[in-house]
Amino acid sequence: MKKEHTTPTMKDVAREAGVALGTVSKVVNGLPVGESYRQRVEAAIERLNYQVNSYAQGLKASRTYTVALLIPNTRTPFFADLVYQINLALLKKKYRMLLCCTDYQSGAEQEYITMAQQNKVDGIIGLTYNPHLVIEPNTPFVSIDRSLGPQIPCVASDNFAGGQMAAEKLADLGCRNVAFLRIGSSLTNEPNKRKAGFENGCLARNLSYTMKILEDGDSLEEFRSFLSDHTHQGKLDLDGFFCVTDRLAYQIIRMLKDMGVRVPEEAQVIGYDGARILGEEDYLCSTIVQPTREIAQMCVELLLQEAMAVRPPLVCLPVSYAYGGTTKEG
Repeated sequence: MKKEHTTPTMKDVAREAGVALGTVSKVVNGLPVGESYRQRVEAAIERLNYQVNSYAQGLKASRTYTVALLIPNTRTPFFADLVYQINLALLKKKYRMLLCCTDYQSGAEQEYITMAQQNKVDGIIGLTYNPHLVIEPNTPFVSIDRSLGPQIPCVASDNFAGGQMAAEKLADLGCRNVAFLRIGSSLTNEPNKRKAGFENGCLARNLSYTMKILEDGDSLEEFRSFLSDHTHQGKLDLDGFFCVTDRLAYQIIRMLKDMGVRVPEEAQVIGYDGARILGEEDYLCSTIVQPTREIAQMCVELLLQEAMAVRPPLVCLPVSYAYGGTTKEG
């Protein structure tokens, strides 16, 4: 009778190498053994195609080298880049990422956190929209863009400075009557500071400004009505726009073009995030760039830094302006 194929075990490796089981265990776990023994064990592992169960190893050591990431989706360019950068940062630390896409559903966020804790992850990084999340005290957690309490560090770009930078840039480029456009969550979060920063910049530069703010789920057609309300005798009253995301900026640019308004000749537009065409080409629009690589690295560093006695409640990382064709300078 033909013997059924079975997955090789550590005992099989010991038998193949002609060494004790304990010697194989030491080699697999990176403990010191004689060089000749190590070579025999590694050769046996290769011949048998033995696969180390790192998850089981981690459970025995109370560490699984797995981190869960909660993110609304991977379609929005900013979120997609964050996922990419966080995964890279974790790989450099020899950790794996458990990706959980929540689609903005607060209930799903809690379910994913419970699942992650049940799977004994070593920590959770979350960009969440549920202000009532229940997180076990012994589960390391780092939040992106939202403060969840003094014991949970929050990492964000400097949103206030970004809003102010956008206002000052529009003023430098000759705009005199500008608008702040926003659509987003009503929950308190760091991105809300973009509005205050923009107002501060407008006041400092004597810019006349107006605002149109929608909540998630509102019709984008309200922005089209807003633009029509600011058009008199066929001419748009506004000559500059700061949109709270690049995605919104793209939609506003399309509306302006539908109205026959030339961008950037007649109206200049600045977004926020630093989204690029196809992920790595030119910027989608002129924009305030979020440092996603630095945000990711800071999140991972804070999550895995066991020696840090007190984690900072908020870390704000600097933003920068980038030309993307929707403002006048080239």
